Amino acid sequence: MAVNSPVPVAADLKPVNGVEIGYAEAGIKKPNRKDLLVMKLADTATVAGVFTKNRFCAAPVQVCKANLAAVAAGGAPIRALVVNTGNANAGTGEPGLAHANATCKALADLLGCAPQQVLPFSTGVILEPLPVDKLIAGLPAALANLKQDNWFNAAEAIMTTDTQPKAASRTVDICGHAVTMTGISKGAGMIKPNMATMLGYLAIDAKVAQPVLDELVRHAADHSFNCITIDGDTSTNDSFMLIATGTGSLAIANTDSTEYLELKNAVTDLARTLAQAIVRDGEGATKFMTITVDDGQDVEECRKIAYSIAHSPLVKTAFFASDPNLGRILAAVGYAGVDDLDVTKVNLYLDDVHVAKDGGRNPDYREEDGQRVMKQSEIVVRVKLARGSASATVWTCDLSHDYVSINADYRS
Repeated sequence: MAVNSPVPVAADLKPVNGVEIGYAEAGIKKPNRKDLLVMKLADTATVAGVFTKNRFCAAPVQVCKANLAAVAAGGAPIRALVVNTGNANAGTGEPGLAHANATCKALADLLGCAPQQVLPFSTGVILEPLPVDKLIAGLPAALANLKQDNWFNAAEAIMTTDTQPKAASRTVDICGHAVTMTGISKGAGMIKPNMATMLGYLAIDAKVAQPVLDELVRHAADHSFNCITIDGDTSTNDSFMLIATGTGSLAIANTDSTEYLELKNAVTDLARTLAQAIVRDGEGATKFMTITVDDGQDVEECRKIAYSIAHSPLVKTAFFASDPNLGRILAAVGYAGVDDLDVTKVNLYLDDVHVAKDGGRNPDYREEDGQRVMKQSEIVVRVKLARGSASATVWTCDLSHDYVSINADYRS
Protein backbone atom coordinates (compact mmCIF):
# COMPACT_ATOMS: atom_id res chain seq x y z
CA MET A 1 0.00 0.00 0.00
CA ALA A 2 1.26 3.48 -0.88
CA VAL A 3 2.63 5.60 1.98
CA ASN A 4 -0.01 8.14 3.05
CA SER A 5 -1.39 8.33 -0.47
CA PRO A 6 -5.11 7.61 -0.79
CA VAL A 7 -6.50 6.17 -4.00
CA PRO A 8 -7.75 8.99 -6.26
CA VAL A 9 -11.50 9.44 -6.49
CA ALA A 10 -12.69 9.23 -10.09
CA ALA A 11 -15.33 11.93 -9.59
CA ASP A 12 -12.67 14.37 -8.37
CA LEU A 13 -10.66 14.16 -11.60
CA LYS A 14 -11.77 17.05 -13.77
CA PRO A 15 -12.30 16.58 -17.52
CA VAL A 16 -10.01 18.80 -19.59
CA ASN A 17 -11.81 20.14 -22.63
CA GLY A 18 -9.93 19.05 -25.73
CA VAL A 19 -8.82 15.64 -24.43
CA GLU A 20 -10.86 12.48 -24.96
CA ILE A 21 -9.68 9.26 -23.33
CA GLY A 22 -10.44 5.66 -24.19
CA TYR A 23 -9.04 2.36 -22.91
CA ALA A 24 -9.20 -1.35 -23.68
CA GLU A 25 -8.18 -4.77 -22.40
CA ALA A 26 -5.89 -5.92 -25.20
CA GLY A 27 -4.28 -8.87 -23.38
CA ILE A 28 -0.77 -7.61 -24.07
CA LYS A 29 0.73 -9.44 -21.07
CA LYS A 30 -2.19 -10.74 -19.03
CA PRO A 31 -5.91 -11.06 -19.77
CA ASN A 32 -8.69 -9.11 -18.08
CA ARG A 33 -6.78 -5.96 -17.26
CA LYS A 34 -6.75 -2.47 -18.71
CA ASP A 35 -3.53 -2.26 -20.70
CA LEU A 36 -4.20 0.03 -23.66
CA LEU A 37 -4.90 3.76 -23.55
CA VAL A 38 -5.71 6.29 -26.26
CA MET A 39 -5.81 10.06 -25.75
CA LYS A 40 -7.40 11.98 -28.64
CA LEU A 41 -6.57 15.69 -28.77
CA ALA A 42 -8.40 18.72 -30.11
CA ASP A 43 -7.15 20.38 -33.28
CA THR A 44 -6.08 23.37 -31.17
CA ALA A 45 -3.74 21.34 -28.89
CA THR A 46 0.01 21.68 -28.56
CA VAL A 47 2.16 18.92 -27.05
CA ALA A 48 5.64 18.90 -25.47
CA GLY A 49 7.60 16.22 -23.69
CA VAL A 50 10.80 15.16 -21.98
CA PHE A 51 12.20 11.65 -22.12
CA THR A 52 14.66 9.23 -20.57
CA LYS A 53 18.38 9.85 -20.99
CA ASN A 54 19.08 6.11 -21.02
CA ARG A 55 21.08 5.34 -24.20
CA PHE A 56 18.99 2.18 -24.61
CA CYS A 57 15.86 4.29 -24.94
CA ALA A 58 12.86 2.29 -26.09
CA ALA A 59 11.49 2.24 -29.63
CA PRO A 60 8.40 4.32 -28.72
CA VAL A 61 10.63 6.99 -27.17
CA GLN A 62 12.60 7.20 -30.41
CA VAL A 63 9.39 7.52 -32.44
CA CYS A 64 7.99 10.16 -30.07
CA LYS A 65 11.13 12.25 -30.40
CA ALA A 66 11.03 11.97 -34.19
CA ASN A 67 7.36 12.90 -34.42
CA LEU A 68 7.75 15.88 -32.09
CA ALA A 69 10.76 17.01 -34.11
CA ALA A 70 8.59 16.87 -37.22
CA VAL A 71 6.10 19.22 -35.55
CA ALA A 72 8.91 21.61 -34.64
CA ALA A 73 10.01 21.59 -38.28
CA GLY A 74 6.58 22.73 -39.40
CA GLY A 75 4.77 19.42 -39.69
CA ALA A 76 1.17 18.67 -38.74
CA PRO A 77 0.45 18.88 -34.98
CA ILE A 78 0.07 15.88 -32.67
CA ARG A 79 -3.49 14.57 -32.53
CA ALA A 80 -3.29 11.42 -30.40
CA LEU A 81 -1.26 9.51 -27.83
CA VAL A 82 -1.35 5.73 -27.44
CA VAL A 83 0.02 3.88 -24.41
CA ASN A 84 0.39 0.20 -23.71
CA THR A 85 1.46 -1.53 -20.54
CA GLY A 86 2.78 -5.06 -20.11
CA ASN A 87 5.63 -4.69 -22.61
CA ALA A 88 8.25 -1.92 -22.87
CA ASN A 89 9.19 -2.49 -26.52
CA ALA A 90 12.75 -1.69 -25.40
CA GLY A 91 15.91 -3.51 -26.43
CA THR A 92 13.96 -4.74 -29.46
CA GLY A 93 16.04 -3.24 -32.30
CA GLU A 94 14.61 -2.56 -35.73
CA PRO A 95 11.56 -4.82 -35.22
CA GLY A 96 10.67 -2.75 -32.17
CA LEU A 97 10.83 0.46 -34.18
CA ALA A 98 8.67 -1.13 -36.85
CA HIS A 99 6.11 -2.13 -34.21
CA ALA A 100 6.02 1.38 -32.72
CA ASN A 101 5.52 2.91 -36.16
CA ALA A 102 2.88 0.29 -37.01
CA THR A 103 1.01 1.28 -33.86
CA CYS A 104 1.04 4.92 -34.95
CA LYS A 105 -0.18 4.04 -38.43
CA ALA A 106 -3.00 1.84 -37.15
CA LEU A 107 -4.32 4.54 -34.83
CA ALA A 108 -3.83 7.25 -37.43
CA ASP A 109 -5.86 5.25 -39.96
CA LEU A 110 -8.71 4.99 -37.46
CA LEU A 111 -8.58 8.71 -36.62
CA GLY A 112 -8.01 10.01 -40.13
CA CYS A 113 -4.65 11.67 -39.50
CA ALA A 114 -1.03 11.00 -40.43
CA PRO A 115 1.07 8.45 -38.45
CA GLN A 116 3.49 11.27 -37.54
CA GLN A 117 0.63 12.92 -35.62
CA VAL A 118 0.52 10.03 -33.14
CA LEU A 119 2.86 9.58 -30.16
CA PRO A 120 3.36 5.98 -28.90
CA PHE A 121 4.37 4.96 -25.36
CA SER A 122 5.08 1.57 -23.82
CA THR A 123 5.91 0.32 -20.33
CA GLY A 124 6.62 -3.13 -18.96
CA VAL A 125 9.20 -5.85 -19.50
CA ILE A 126 12.35 -4.96 -21.48
CA LEU A 127 13.92 -7.14 -24.21
CA GLU A 128 10.73 -8.90 -25.23
CA PRO A 129 8.96 -8.42 -28.59
CA LEU A 130 5.86 -6.24 -28.46
CA PRO A 131 2.72 -8.24 -29.35
CA VAL A 132 1.75 -5.51 -31.77
CA ASP A 133 -1.13 -7.48 -33.29
CA LYS A 134 -2.88 -7.58 -29.90
CA LEU A 135 -2.25 -3.86 -29.44
CA ILE A 136 -3.65 -2.93 -32.85
CA ALA A 137 -6.63 -5.24 -32.39
CA GLY A 138 -7.50 -3.40 -29.17
CA LEU A 139 -7.53 0.09 -30.68
CA PRO A 140 -11.16 0.06 -31.93
CA ALA A 141 -12.40 -0.83 -28.45
CA ALA A 142 -10.34 1.98 -26.93
CA LEU A 143 -11.78 4.46 -29.42
CA ALA A 144 -15.31 3.21 -28.82
CA ASN A 145 -15.32 4.48 -25.23
CA LEU A 146 -13.61 7.84 -25.77
CA LYS A 147 -14.80 10.22 -23.06
CA GLN A 148 -13.49 13.37 -21.41
CA ASP A 149 -14.03 11.98 -17.90
CA ASN A 150 -12.01 8.77 -18.28
CA TRP A 151 -8.98 9.98 -16.32
CA PHE A 152 -9.29 7.40 -13.53
CA ASN A 153 -9.50 4.56 -16.03
CA ALA A 154 -6.53 6.07 -17.84
CA ALA A 155 -4.49 6.01 -14.63
CA GLU A 156 -5.35 2.34 -14.15
CA ALA A 157 -4.55 1.47 -17.77
CA ILE A 158 -0.88 2.53 -17.49
CA MET A 159 -0.03 0.70 -14.25
CA THR A 160 2.63 -2.02 -14.04
CA THR A 161 3.87 -2.87 -10.52
CA ASP A 162 1.97 0.10 -9.10
CA THR A 163 -0.33 -0.83 -6.24
CA GLN A 164 -2.79 1.93 -7.08
CA PRO A 165 -3.56 4.47 -9.80
CA LYS A 166 -1.96 7.91 -9.56
CA ALA A 167 -3.92 10.97 -10.65
CA ALA A 168 -4.64 14.52 -9.55
CA SER A 169 -6.66 17.47 -10.77
CA ARG A 170 -6.88 21.22 -10.16
CA THR A 171 -8.77 24.28 -11.33
CA VAL A 172 -6.74 27.44 -10.77
CA ASP A 173 -7.35 31.11 -11.39
CA ILE A 174 -4.63 32.72 -13.46
CA CYS A 175 -5.08 36.44 -13.92
CA GLY A 176 -8.85 36.08 -14.10
CA HIS A 177 -8.83 32.96 -16.29
CA ALA A 178 -10.04 29.63 -14.91
CA VAL A 179 -7.60 26.92 -16.00
CA THR A 180 -8.39 23.23 -15.55
CA MET A 181 -5.53 20.75 -15.32
CA THR A 182 -5.53 17.01 -14.74
CA GLY A 183 -2.67 14.53 -14.80
CA ILE A 184 -1.82 10.88 -14.32
CA SER A 185 1.45 9.06 -13.70
CA LYS A 186 2.74 5.54 -13.24
CA GLY A 187 5.84 4.08 -11.69
CA ALA A 188 6.92 2.18 -8.60
CA GLY A 189 10.38 0.77 -9.35
CA MET A 190 13.38 1.39 -11.62
CA ILE A 191 13.09 5.03 -10.57
CA LYS A 192 15.96 7.50 -10.81
CA PRO A 193 16.30 11.06 -12.08
CA ASN A 194 16.91 11.78 -15.76
CA MET A 195 13.34 10.71 -15.77
CA ALA A 196 12.43 7.54 -13.97
CA THR A 197 10.71 4.35 -15.05
CA MET A 198 7.61 6.34 -15.21
CA LEU A 199 5.05 7.75 -17.52
CA GLY A 200 3.34 11.05 -16.83
CA TYR A 201 0.64 12.90 -18.77
CA LEU A 202 -0.63 16.32 -17.73
CA ALA A 203 -3.25 18.26 -19.69
CA ILE A 204 -4.30 21.89 -19.32
CA ASP A 205 -7.02 23.73 -21.22
CA ALA A 206 -4.92 26.85 -21.81
CA LYS A 207 -3.58 27.90 -25.21
CA VAL A 208 0.21 27.83 -25.01
CA ALA A 209 2.61 28.52 -27.87
CA GLN A 210 4.88 25.58 -28.71
CA PRO A 211 8.20 27.17 -27.63
CA VAL A 212 6.62 28.21 -24.33
CA LEU A 213 5.23 24.72 -23.75
CA ASP A 214 8.65 23.22 -24.48
CA GLU A 215 10.17 25.42 -21.79
CA LEU A 216 7.33 24.72 -19.37
CA VAL A 217 7.58 20.93 -19.59
CA ARG A 218 11.33 21.04 -18.96
CA HIS A 219 10.89 23.26 -15.91
CA ALA A 220 8.08 21.14 -14.50
CA ALA A 221 10.05 17.91 -14.98
CA ASP A 222 13.22 19.32 -13.43
CA HIS A 223 11.30 20.29 -10.29
CA SER A 224 9.21 17.13 -9.98
CA PHE A 225 9.93 13.90 -11.86
CA ASN A 226 13.66 14.63 -11.96
CA CYS A 227 13.70 15.00 -8.17
CA ILE A 228 12.56 11.48 -7.27
CA THR A 229 14.44 8.23 -6.81
CA ILE A 230 13.43 4.81 -5.55
CA ASP A 231 16.24 2.43 -6.47
CA GLY A 232 18.74 4.41 -8.55
CA ASP A 233 17.93 2.71 -11.88
CA THR A 234 17.18 4.89 -14.91
CA SER A 235 14.70 3.16 -17.20
CA THR A 236 14.44 2.96 -20.98
CA ASN A 237 10.90 4.31 -21.46
CA ASP A 238 10.51 7.35 -19.22
CA SER A 239 8.30 10.07 -20.64
CA PHE A 240 6.52 13.11 -19.25
CA MET A 241 4.10 14.82 -21.62
CA LEU A 242 2.43 18.19 -21.25
CA ILE A 243 -0.66 18.89 -23.35
CA ALA A 244 -2.16 22.37 -23.77
CA THR A 245 -5.50 21.90 -25.50
CA GLY A 246 -6.07 25.56 -26.40
CA THR A 247 -9.77 25.33 -25.53
CA GLY A 248 -9.78 27.71 -22.55
CA SER A 249 -9.65 31.48 -22.32
CA LEU A 250 -6.02 31.74 -21.16
CA ALA A 251 -3.52 32.26 -23.99
CA ILE A 252 0.23 32.51 -23.43
CA ALA A 253 2.62 33.43 -26.23
CA ASN A 254 5.87 34.07 -24.30
CA THR A 255 7.59 33.40 -20.99
CA ASP A 256 7.83 37.05 -19.89
CA SER A 257 4.29 37.48 -18.60
CA THR A 258 2.73 37.17 -15.15
CA GLU A 259 0.32 34.66 -16.67
CA TYR A 260 3.20 32.36 -17.64
CA LEU A 261 4.79 32.58 -14.20
CA GLU A 262 1.53 31.64 -12.50
CA LEU A 263 0.84 28.82 -14.96
CA LYS A 264 4.40 27.52 -14.51
CA ASN A 265 3.95 27.39 -10.75
CA ALA A 266 0.57 25.64 -11.01
CA VAL A 267 1.72 23.04 -13.53
CA THR A 268 4.91 22.35 -11.56
CA ASP A 269 2.95 21.94 -8.35
CA LEU A 270 0.64 19.37 -9.94
CA ALA A 271 3.59 17.56 -11.56
CA ARG A 272 5.26 17.42 -8.16
CA THR A 273 2.15 15.80 -6.67
CA LEU A 274 2.17 13.16 -9.43
CA ALA A 275 5.91 12.56 -8.97
CA GLN A 276 5.67 12.19 -5.21
CA ALA A 277 2.80 9.72 -5.69
CA ILE A 278 5.29 7.47 -7.51
CA VAL A 279 7.70 7.54 -4.55
CA ARG A 280 4.89 6.94 -2.07
CA ASP A 281 4.00 3.84 -4.08
CA GLY A 282 7.60 2.69 -4.44
CA GLU A 283 7.95 -1.06 -4.64
CA GLY A 284 7.76 -2.34 -1.07
CA ALA A 285 7.96 1.18 0.39
CA THR A 286 6.90 1.79 3.98
CA LYS A 287 8.32 5.31 4.39
CA PHE A 288 8.47 8.54 2.38
CA MET A 289 11.57 10.67 2.85
CA THR A 290 12.31 14.26 1.88
CA ILE A 291 16.03 14.92 1.49
CA THR A 292 16.95 18.61 1.53
CA VAL A 293 20.46 19.99 1.22
CA ASP A 294 20.85 23.68 2.10
CA ASP A 295 23.57 26.31 2.05
CA GLY A 296 25.49 24.89 -0.90
CA GLN A 297 27.55 26.75 -3.47
CA ASP A 298 25.14 25.83 -6.26
CA VAL A 299 22.09 23.69 -6.92
CA GLU A 300 24.17 21.05 -8.72
CA GLU A 301 26.26 20.18 -5.68
CA CYS A 302 23.20 20.23 -3.42
CA ARG A 303 21.43 17.76 -5.73
CA LYS A 304 24.54 15.60 -5.94
CA ILE A 305 24.63 15.22 -2.16
CA ALA A 306 20.86 14.76 -1.86
CA TYR A 307 20.89 11.98 -4.47
CA SER A 308 23.89 10.34 -2.80
CA ILE A 309 21.85 10.03 0.39
CA ALA A 310 18.65 9.03 -1.38
CA HIS A 311 20.34 6.32 -3.50
CA SER A 312 22.28 4.69 -0.65
CA PRO A 313 21.02 1.15 0.08
CA LEU A 314 22.51 1.39 3.57
CA VAL A 315 20.62 4.60 4.32
CA LYS A 316 17.40 3.25 2.85
CA THR A 317 17.54 -0.05 4.73
CA ALA A 318 18.25 1.79 7.99
CA PHE A 319 15.08 3.81 7.45
CA PHE A 320 13.12 0.63 6.77
CA ALA A 321 14.34 -0.82 10.07
CA SER A 322 13.71 2.45 11.96
CA ASP A 323 17.35 2.21 13.00
CA PRO A 324 18.98 5.61 13.65
CA ASN A 325 22.30 4.45 12.18
CA LEU A 326 22.73 8.00 10.97
CA GLY A 327 26.46 7.82 10.34
CA ARG A 328 25.43 6.24 7.05
CA ILE A 329 23.97 9.58 6.01
CA LEU A 330 27.22 11.40 6.78
CA ALA A 331 29.13 8.78 4.81
CA ALA A 332 26.84 9.37 1.80
CA VAL A 333 27.45 13.11 2.08
CA GLY A 334 31.19 12.49 2.11
CA TYR A 335 31.32 10.28 -1.00
CA ALA A 336 28.89 12.38 -3.06
CA GLY A 337 31.76 13.83 -5.11
CA VAL A 338 32.00 17.37 -3.72
CA ASP A 339 35.77 17.25 -3.46
CA ASP A 340 36.34 20.52 -1.62
CA LEU A 341 33.58 19.99 0.96
CA ASP A 342 34.64 21.12 4.43
CA VAL A 343 33.00 18.42 6.55
CA THR A 344 33.79 20.31 9.77
CA LYS A 345 31.01 22.74 8.84
CA VAL A 346 28.34 20.15 7.97
CA ASN A 347 25.21 19.92 10.12
CA LEU A 348 22.62 17.13 9.89
CA TYR A 349 19.01 17.23 11.04
CA LEU A 350 16.39 14.49 11.20
CA ASP A 351 13.10 16.40 11.27
CA ASP A 352 13.48 18.57 14.39
CA VAL A 353 16.41 16.59 15.78
CA HIS A 354 19.91 18.07 15.40
CA VAL A 355 21.98 14.92 14.86
CA ALA A 356 25.42 16.10 13.71
CA LYS A 357 26.96 19.47 14.52
CA ASP A 358 30.00 20.86 12.69
CA GLY A 359 30.91 17.48 11.24
CA GLY A 360 30.56 15.45 14.43
CA ARG A 361 27.90 14.03 16.69
CA ASN A 362 25.87 16.79 18.33
CA PRO A 363 26.59 16.56 22.09
CA ASP A 364 22.89 17.13 22.75
CA TYR A 365 21.73 14.37 20.38
CA ARG A 366 19.98 11.44 22.04
CA GLU A 367 19.47 8.07 20.34
CA GLU A 368 15.84 7.91 21.47
CA ASP A 369 15.12 11.19 19.63
CA GLY A 370 16.51 9.77 16.41
CA GLN A 371 14.54 6.57 16.85
CA ARG A 372 11.34 8.52 17.46
CA VAL A 373 11.69 10.21 14.08
CA MET A 374 12.80 7.05 12.29
CA LYS A 375 9.56 5.30 13.29
CA GLN A 376 7.48 7.89 11.42
CA SER A 377 6.05 7.11 7.99
CA GLU A 378 7.25 10.51 6.68
CA ILE A 379 10.69 11.85 7.50
CA VAL A 380 12.69 14.93 6.55
CA VAL A 381 16.49 14.69 6.31
CA ARG A 382 18.17 18.09 6.16
CA VAL A 383 21.86 18.71 5.53
CA LYS A 384 23.38 22.18 5.90
CA LEU A 385 26.72 22.68 4.13
CA ALA A 386 27.66 26.25 5.18
CA ARG A 387 29.05 26.97 1.69
CA GLY A 388 26.53 29.37 0.16
CA SER A 389 22.83 29.99 -0.37
CA ALA A 390 21.81 27.25 -2.84
CA SER A 391 19.52 24.36 -1.94
CA ALA A 392 17.90 21.29 -3.50
CA THR A 393 15.31 18.72 -2.48
CA VAL A 394 14.69 15.17 -3.65
CA TRP A 395 12.14 12.60 -2.54
CA THR A 396 12.75 8.92 -1.94
CA CYS A 397 11.52 5.92 0.03
CA ASP A 398 12.99 3.13 2.12
CA LEU A 399 14.22 -0.21 0.79
CA SER A 400 12.40 -3.22 2.19
CA HIS A 401 12.28 -7.01 1.87
CA ASP A 402 9.27 -6.63 -0.42
CA TYR A 403 11.29 -4.65 -2.97
CA VAL A 404 13.49 -7.69 -3.57
CA SER A 405 10.49 -10.03 -3.78
CA ILE A 406 8.60 -7.81 -6.23
CA ASN A 407 11.54 -7.50 -8.59
CA ALA A 408 12.51 -11.15 -8.31
CA ASP A 409 8.98 -12.13 -9.41
CA TYR A 410 8.39 -9.32 -11.94
CA ARG A 411 8.46 -11.38 -15.15
CA SER A 412 6.40 -14.27 -13.80
